[in-house]
Amino acid sequence: MSTSFDRAGKSTARDTLSVEQFPNGPLSKGGVHEKVARRRYQKPTPQRRGKHWTILVREDVIVDGRSQRKLNRVTLGPAKLSKTEAERLRDHHLAAINHHQVGVGGACLFRDFVGIYERDVLPTLASTTQERTRSVLKNHLVPEFGDFMLRELTLEKLQGYYMRLQGSKLSAESIDKVRDVHSAVMRTAVDYGRLDANPLEKIRLKRRRLNRAKPFLRVDQFFLLVEALAEPYASMVYVAGFTGLRFSELAGLQWRNIGDGSISIDQRYARGDWDEPKSHASRATIPVDQHVLDRIHRLKTLEVVIKAGWAERRYPAVKSSGPDDLVFQSVKDGSPMRDNNVLSKHIKPAASALGFGWVNWQVLRRSCATWLQQAGVDVKDAQGLLRHSRASTTQDIYQQIVAESQHRAVRKLTTFVQQGRSVQ
Repeated sequence: MSTSFDRAGKSTARDTLSVEQFPNGPLSKGGVHEKVARRRYQKPTPQRRGKHWTILVREDVIVDGRSQRKLNRVTLGPAKLSKTEAERLRDHHLAAINHHQVGVGGACLFRDFVGIYERDVLPTLASTTQERTRSVLKNHLVPEFGDFMLRELTLEKLQGYYMRLQGSKLSAESIDKVRDVHSAVMRTAVDYGRLDANPLEKIRLKRRRLNRAKPFLRVDQFFLLVEALAEPYASMVYVAGFTGLRFSELAGLQWRNIGDGSISIDQRYARGDWDEPKSHASRATIPVDQHVLDRIHRLKTLEVVIKAGWAERRYPAVKSSGPDDLVFQSVKDGSPMRDNNVLSKHIKPAASALGFGWVNWQVLRRSCATWLQQAGVDVKDAQGLLRHSRASTTQDIYQQIVAESQHRAVRKLTTFVQQGRSVQ
């Protein structure tokens, strides 16, 4: 039992419950006793003290790693304000403290709940995501919020933290990652009944200046790159250019997925993890032209030559072509390929030698989207081929503005106007 204060500032008891009071009760779980804080609603009457309006407020503070409740006098404003105005300032100050999310579960320290998140949720994520998440928690979130209770992480406190981050040297992408990890932890707290709402959903960040022009390969650059690459990497790039498949989808492609005039995407492989396609829309069967299928089946007839000192070693590009075997197999043992290895050891060097070292797998997918636009393909058809959930993603993010297309549009406008003028 500990002491607290009522609305008038008078002492009252049983504001903090300890399991010693209930050794066999519901507060004891699995042999582990927890101290559970029960926060009361506060609405003290403003009082004039000297030149200011003040109120007495119970606040939780961290002392030696433990949360303690103390009574503090808060100054609201000058005494010349009316009592109504002082009460309005009081309500504004206490809004976060009296928020409906301050339940018993919210008394859990953030660092303790992170341990629960790492135990229950983190193992369900991809290994690369686990690695990044642990890094964000260790280097950013736990040092900043570890000693705060979940219920103390109000929107005001969090907004201030992310505004400070934006003023730091941290990149915009890194800040987004910190916010994503933070939101995932708090969302789990909501799912577990520790909070009623996720305050991260209302965080506002300064808008970044976006560079609308994103790089893509022209058709002639694409074929130069394909010709500069060895197999099977040349065929991977060829298929990516004509289908827009992500690398993880190419790496997870099996021979049973290669149909008559189509390719089915039902799984993906990324850096050691097999997983479902990225979204519901990503799981689909898309049509492909015969030349793409011919390029894929041609792999079965090829040998890959690897230099070993003065000697050469030869490996079949496809070790086995059963229904469940991979289409694109690592050269030596036929295992799944890793995107960073293919990109850094093969595609980047070849592209750099040609003068466009900015090529990556995203550029190949964006190039496919832009070619569809240049070819006059309807945006809904392009959306289906690229398997985006929304057409706006295809149009606003992937398809790039091309000068030649704009010139054609201007010529069409001139022709239309001139024809209309001749009718009059």
